Amino acid sequence: MCQAGEDYAEPAPREPPPAPRPGRAQKCVKCKEGLPVVVIRAGDAFCRDCFKALYVHKFRAMLGKNRLIFPGEKVLLAWSGGPSSSSMVWQVLEGLSQDSAKRLRFVPGVVYVDEGAACGRSPEDRAKTLAEVKAVLQNVGFPWHAVALEEVFGLPPSVLQCSAQEPAGTEGAYKSAVDSFLQQQHVLGREQPHQSQTQASLGPCSLAGSPTATQTAALCRLFDSVRTLTAKEELLQTLRTHLILHVARAHGYSKVMTGDSCTRLAIKLMTNLALGRGAFLAWDTGFSDERHGDVVVVRPMRDHTLKEVAFYNHLFAVPSVFTPAIDTKAPEKASIHRLMEAFILRLQSQFPSTISTVYRTSEKLVKAPREDCAASPSGPRCLLCLCTLDVDTADSATAFGAQTSRLSQTLLSTPPAEAGTPTGPGCMAGEGQACCKTACRREDVQAQVLEQLCYGCRVNMKDLGLGHAGDPGVSDR
Repeated sequence: MCQAGEDYAEPAPREPPPAPRPGRAQKCVKCKEGLPVVVIRAGDAFCRDCFKALYVHKFRAMLGKNRLIFPGEKVLLAWSGGPSSSSMVWQVLEGLSQDSAKRLRFVPGVVYVDEGAACGRSPEDRAKTLAEVKAVLQNVGFPWHAVALEEVFGLPPSVLQCSAQEPAGTEGAYKSAVDSFLQQQHVLGREQPHQSQTQASLGPCSLAGSPTATQTAALCRLFDSVRTLTAKEELLQTLRTHLILHVARAHGYSKVMTGDSCTRLAIKLMTNLALGRGAFLAWDTGFSDERHGDVVVVRPMRDHTLKEVAFYNHLFAVPSVFTPAIDTKAPEKASIHRLMEAFILRLQSQFPSTISTVYRTSEKLVKAPREDCAASPSGPRCLLCLCTLDVDTADSATAFGAQTSRLSQTLLSTPPAEAGTPTGPGCMAGEGQACCKTACRREDVQAQVLEQLCYGCRVNMKDLGLGHAGDPGVSDR
């Protein structure tokens, strides 16, 4: 405080920060020399070469750290035409080049699934997109397979069963496989492996023929019968996964690579929690997914954010093909997927560590099956997603467990239908009347299907019309 008789003096204004001197522009945080062209995070500015080195290192470090893909193994790249999967294919293409410092040693192939019928696209638009897809894949040079989503109606019933899983290779087995591959390369010389690899990359390709009108109409009726966009997206993902796995098995691929980015996996983690799939987060968002047994799904792009992918594709001219998705132009609250995506991205814009925090949480999840559920293929698994059933039929305090227990007891205790007698609680016939066989059979089939689904898939089947409106545990979204 000022004493009496003293003059009050205003505080001196703060001086503005000194302006950068001419010729001293910001430099790359890595090499300290190049001019930055990309700012990944606040203060992380990279020049073109350093950004490419960082991007490539993330991809190959993810594969090298996990050591799941052995030399010479056939790997199927699931390409949707989008930025993340296109960048993944480009990374594999560059990693297989002879002048690469850390060469990739597996044999790649590409699969593209045409989902135009589920998205309501016309045959002309689908044909135009397939022509663009064919042009891009021919330039890449890998063996490629383009299939239509309608082909799911021709898949064998075995796709709904978990195949026998091969024993996981140990670290010693991986090292011995790499040493054997390098010795074979040294014996054959440097030119022959390159030529054989080039010939392998130009192997047979398959383009999806025009699906029949019956198949297209059946697929359209299936998706039109789904009442919510959330269930449509889950159904589309399930059908796409089964189709890709069938292509992998039919052509001898033991691994499938997907282009799920860090941003997409963070959104998927929160979405699956909202959909009741919290028990399967380690499989749905981890690096590897072994639930299918003979074919393992890997996600090598899970360290790259969508921002990094967009910058890399723009700077290095990575080709992609835009195809409208089932939720294109849908409002923000049209589905749980869209709502969670908008929530995470909006939160990320205000708090830049949001996506990395969610992603790091997913890395800590462990694939631990329930104590009362076997981890073998013969154990109880969901009919659609093939995850171990999250069902507790004994002493369950949840409505879902009580419902499952009730369905099991009903199916086991109900005798076969006899002429002139009612068959179960759903029968509409009175005493002494013939059973309404069609209605009872339909309810029995629905009960049997619901019994073999996990909680998340059961809720989706309710929106598909297979659930009962009064079932506890199958609540409206």
